[in-house]
Amino acid sequence: MRTRAETRRQRWAILAVAVAVLALSLVLRSAYFELVLTEVLLWAVLSLAWNILCGYGGYFSFGHAAFWGLGAYVVALGLIDFNLTPWATIPFCALVGCVAGAAIGFPTFRLRGHYFALAMLAYPLAMLYVFQWLGYQELALPMKRATAFLYMQFADPRGYVVLALGLLVATLLISLWVENSRFGMSLLAIKQNEPAAEAAGINTWRWKMLALMLSGALAAMAGGLYAVVLLVLTPDTVFGILVSAQPLILALFGGVGSLWGPVIGAMTLVPLAEGLNAELGSILPGIQGVVYGVALIVIILYAPEGIYWRVLDRISRRRPAPPAEARLPVAATVAALPQAPAGVGDLLVLRGVGLSFGGLRALDGVDLAVPEGGLYGIIGPNGAGKTTLFNAINGFLTPDRGTIEFAGAPITGLRPNRICRRGIGRTFQVVRAFSRMTVLENVIVGAFVGSADDTVARQMALAALDRVGLGGRANAIAGGLTTRELRLMELARALAPHPRLVLLDETLAGLGHDDLDGILGVIRQLRTDGVTVLIIEHTMQAMVHLVDHFSVLDHGRLIAAGRPDDVVRDQRVIEAYLGKKWLDRVAAIETPPGREENPAAVLSGFKEETGR
Repeated sequence: MRTRAETRRQRWAILAVAVAVLALSLVLRSAYFELVLTEVLLWAVLSLAWNILCGYGGYFSFGHAAFWGLGAYVVALGLIDFNLTPWATIPFCALVGCVAGAAIGFPTFRLRGHYFALAMLAYPLAMLYVFQWLGYQELALPMKRATAFLYMQFADPRGYVVLALGLLVATLLISLWVENSRFGMSLLAIKQNEPAAEAAGINTWRWKMLALMLSGALAAMAGGLYAVVLLVLTPDTVFGILVSAQPLILALFGGVGSLWGPVIGAMTLVPLAEGLNAELGSILPGIQGVVYGVALIVIILYAPEGIYWRVLDRISRRRPAPPAEARLPVAATVAALPQAPAGVGDLLVLRGVGLSFGGLRALDGVDLAVPEGGLYGIIGPNGAGKTTLFNAINGFLTPDRGTIEFAGAPITGLRPNRICRRGIGRTFQVVRAFSRMTVLENVIVGAFVGSADDTVARQMALAALDRVGLGGRANAIAGGLTTRELRLMELARALAPHPRLVLLDETLAGLGHDDLDGILGVIRQLRTDGVTVLIIEHTMQAMVHLVDHFSVLDHGRLIAAGRPDDVVRDQRVIEAYLGKKWLDRVAAIETPPGREENPAAVLSGFKEETGR
């Protein structure tokens, strides 16, 4: 998310580009060059539209020709069949693209990765054959010489340059708004780690759908203006594979996920391809495809993230670190998550929760009650079902049977973002960070669910970072953090919206002995602050001294529960951790009179001896 000063600079840059294009159009004396300039601007709009979904959201699409072609045919058929002026039909194309985006996104967002990309390619190809079957193999827009301006038909081609430039400026401003809003930050979080974004309270399906609808609207408007400029339409020219590939290639070349990347790609590759096609098209048919293919290979080899990011990374290395951000009084402005009715004893209650994967019972009739304000631990050997239990609690998995209640209300089957909004935070066994974002931006994503105001969300994130001791690292890039810092950052993201319950999935995993004390202190402070903690951990020594109550899970079943010093001496627990052959040796342990044995030593001593 850009600062206000950076936003102002970007707006001035957009204005400078617009002035430069207008000046260039005045210098050009050839109708052909003016046509090429118009195409550059329109392809930049299409690539920017593609970038909103694919650059920011990470869902690559080979199907944006569907929106481009629909816009072109809406304008052409509106003029031919109904005598409608493009001044009216081009804005209407935005509605057509928006509706098409919703219709396409509803089934297609069930897919991910290359399956989504290939499914998107099916739409323009299907439309190509449909329009051919309907008899629209070639449409020529009628000339309206008596009322040329009314039908957007200019004697001077620079009129089209002005219109295309206006559409480009509008698209750039919309993209800048997206970047500076929670819309864009949510899309970036989805792109980098969708499960983490969902667990942080982001409604990922909603934001993806809005991105596709906005992207489709802009692409359809550009396609509608393209029809007016081209005058003759065929399904291949607007629905063809090259049309689908071109916005992707332009964005990849210039820099995916950036404001200026698609513009850089369009201003570089489109004139080059058109120029070579004009000079060598008769000798080497398809030279445009060759140009785009070579450009794609070169950029993948030498600047995989695009020219914009390559240049920006070099510049950022020379810049001094930004100053620390001023803190505002958060307590007076933070809108906390909805509170449950008073008098709730057990905050989280599971009754008979079961979950199977085929013939494997991952959870088998789990009953669990977590009292409010406590530090509750779940232990068990590898494969016992601990993380599966967490995934069932916060909505990543839906139990086959049983019920889950939080603060007296059922949450079984709710999506993770809705469960987060109820007041449950979550960290992961393997840290899920948004690596290209700063530490502060990572935590702001978690704070969005706690406040509708972006400024307040920012201050909530700063407060959460101070709470875990990472305030000084707010402007660092998350991808460069140590394991300890990543764990603390993820904990801060879970704490930012002020949850009532935090699920900690092996937060101590991968940490050295020196790093444990600091994180254990933060976790203990949560209990002091009134936050209920449910923690999974393998580090027995730390857990015995940390939690108030243990539950032990083995093969999907709870086999023991109680105080730590009682649970670690339970024969069923020792058998689950060490096996039956060690039961006799554990039973033979006698604590010397007058000396209280450390409960964790009962298990940890045998684990050291056996290496288990």
